[in-house]
Amino acid sequence: MTPAAYSKEWAAPTSSAPSRTPCFMISSPSSQHRKPFARSWRHLWRSIKTLRLIGLDRPGPVQDFQKFVDNLLNLREHRTDLRTVEIKFSGCWADDLPYVNQWIHSAVMCKVRSLTFHHLGPFLYLNGPHLASRHLRKVDLAGVAVQDTFLGFSSCPALEDLKMNACDICVDEISSRSLKHLSITDCVSHYHCRLHVSALGLVSLKLDGIWGLAPFFDENMALLETARVNIGSYCTDICRIYVDSGIFCGADNACSGCDDCSDPVLLGGISSARHLELISKFRNFIFARDLEHRPIFSNVKTLLLNEYCCVAPGCDRLAYVLKNSPILEKLTLQLFSKGPNHKVEMKGSYTTMEGLSAISEHLKIVEVKCNAVDERILEILKFLSAFNIRKLTIDTFDPFSILKLAFTCESKCR
Repeated sequence: MTPAAYSKEWAAPTSSAPSRTPCFMISSPSSQHRKPFARSWRHLWRSIKTLRLIGLDRPGPVQDFQKFVDNLLNLREHRTDLRTVEIKFSGCWADDLPYVNQWIHSAVMCKVRSLTFHHLGPFLYLNGPHLASRHLRKVDLAGVAVQDTFLGFSSCPALEDLKMNACDICVDEISSRSLKHLSITDCVSHYHCRLHVSALGLVSLKLDGIWGLAPFFDENMALLETARVNIGSYCTDICRIYVDSGIFCGADNACSGCDDCSDPVLLGGISSARHLELISKFRNFIFARDLEHRPIFSNVKTLLLNEYCCVAPGCDRLAYVLKNSPILEKLTLQLFSKGPNHKVEMKGSYTTMEGLSAISEHLKIVEVKCNAVDERILEILKFLSAFNIRKLTIDTFDPFSILKLAFTCESKCR
């Protein structure tokens, strides 16, 4: 198939004076749109900074327009840099891998700074040349198997932003001195040992929906600004004999799920964040065991917790976090409600009193979000009142919840 069989779309004007951010996009082959790749465009293409190869509309062999893309990349002759390359396909075939690997390699040779590769379908095991570049700053992967043979973090000294969504993580370590932003969402970790993340320069972290063991983070991530962690339902760090009261099995008779937890896993590193969100299912023991190592949340200013930290005996986990967050300014409790829309939202404040200086004197805002004010919520409100967190205002469409809360508050005042 010749280059004339492919549809092409310019995101920039086709005049001789392109815009400052011209882009070249190649979509899937279409029999309805056949235009030749004009020779007059070749010189213009050499100055284009962004290339997008899009084929998500229907599955099909990449080799259908392999020759065209090869010729397109060869026109660069690696003399001019590419700022951004995006490759997105659906249902690549095994025979397509050599072409995909070659395109990625060509992008690296063009000194690409931002590389995106998304595959919609089963995990695509990229096995091309080792991805090594001193220019690469951002990598965005989806639907691929991340292997040592593909992505070498030590070979990308300028890498700052790494996103992995719906990927199979086949490495045992992510180690980077330059990495600042890390996002791991809905990924599978098949290793029997934990993924070890060593990125002391990390500024933001998003960890949501791990399938397998939760990753281990190095301590002393002093530059960490934001950490959002949702352990999720598919994390295998679960206690086999967990009971509803929030108690896990003891260290002396640890079950097969709990016996791999001698060191802090998450909180040892992310407790230094300034803005912290911790979400977990009840059976996951990671946060509970990490708190036994007595981490200090010395930098935390805003904190979001779900019911995991609030239903343990006596709200012990919540109490520990509050007592060890010396500069906390805002606390949000998201209780038995995923959000973002909650049927009941309450706001309160903390007033310092003599003899009640156990928690941060900077705490000004306390939010409680839930779907209904039931006995579980009332117990948590009672706990908060013990720390002099009161003056609750309620926003709800449920009249029963308002009456129940008012009655409870009046009883506590007595």
